[in-house]
Amino acid sequence: MAPRDVQDLMAYPFFSLAKSKRLAPIDFSAGTITIRVEAVPEYGMATIWDADILIWAASQIVEARDAGLKTSRLMAATPYEILTFTGRGTSLRDYERLKAALDRLQSTTVATSIRQVTERRRHRFSWINEWKETADNSGRPLGIELILPDWFYAAVLDNALVLTIDQAYFSLTGGLERWLYRIVRKHGGRQAEGWQFDVTHLYAKSGSLSPLKRFAFELRDMVRRQPLPGYHLTIHRLHGGGELLGFAPVRTSFSARESSNQKAAPASKSHRGGSHQPVDNQ
Repeated sequence: MAPRDVQDLMAYPFFSLAKSKRLAPIDFSAGTITIRVEAVPEYGMATIWDADILIWAASQIVEARDAGLKTSRLMAATPYEILTFTGRGTSLRDYERLKAALDRLQSTTVATSIRQVTERRRHRFSWINEWKETADNSGRPLGIELILPDWFYAAVLDNALVLTIDQAYFSLTGGLERWLYRIVRKHGGRQAEGWQFDVTHLYAKSGSLSPLKRFAFELRDMVRRQPLPGYHLTIHRLHGGGELLGFAPVRTSFSARESSNQKAAPASKSHRGGSHQPVDNQ
C-alpha cells in the first residue's frame, strides 16, 4: 500500500521538528492562512514523527475508498500494523513509543483558517479526537481504536488534497529532513523542472525554534548530503544577500510510477536571482 499524505500538512507548520519536548506554540500567518498549534506540558507538542500515524490513517482511508469500501473517522488496527507500515520496529519499546505518539496527537490542539469559509473563522481540533486500547474478555490486547477529526478526514477524502509519498520518507531520521521532503514533494508534484524557495520564507513556514542562521546552515548541509528521496537540492546565493533553496526531481522507481500516473504541469517562467524556476515565497 502506497503511503499518502495530506497537502495542507505538507505545506504548513503543524508539528514540532524536534524529538525533545516542545511547549512553545507555533504561530504562523501568511495572507489569509493562520495557524496556531499548542501543546500541554504533560506530553508536549506532536512531532513530525508522530505524524506518521496520520500518514498511515490517510493511506488506509484512501485505499478503502478506492476499493469501494465504506470509510469512517473511527479506525482500528493492531500496533504491529501501524509500526510496520511506518518502518518502525515491533518491540515493546516501539509499542510504548507508539502510545506516547498517540497521546501527543490527542493532546496537541490546532486552530487554523485553512479551508474555512472566511479567514476570520478558525477550525479548532486535535489530531486525534480520542484513542483507546482494546482487549478481549480475558484482558488480552486486541489493538488500538482512534477517532480522527473532521478537518483531517475531509482533506483525506478530497483527491485534490492528497499526495502519494515515497516509502523511503519513513527512513529519514532528521525532523528538518522530513519536513523539507514533505514541502518539496508538495510542490514537486506540479513542477517537473523544479522549484525554488526563499530560505527566509522557508524558515517561517517550518515553525522551527532554531535561529535562522542555524536553520540555513542545516539546509546547506542537506544540500551537501542530498538525503531527500527523489529530489536533488541546490543553494543559490542572491547578489543582494539571502539564499534560495532549489530542488529538481530525479528519476527513481517512485518518481517513475508517479510520472506514469500523472502528466506534470509545465513550470512557470517567473524570474528571480538569475533563475528561471518558480520561487515560493508564500
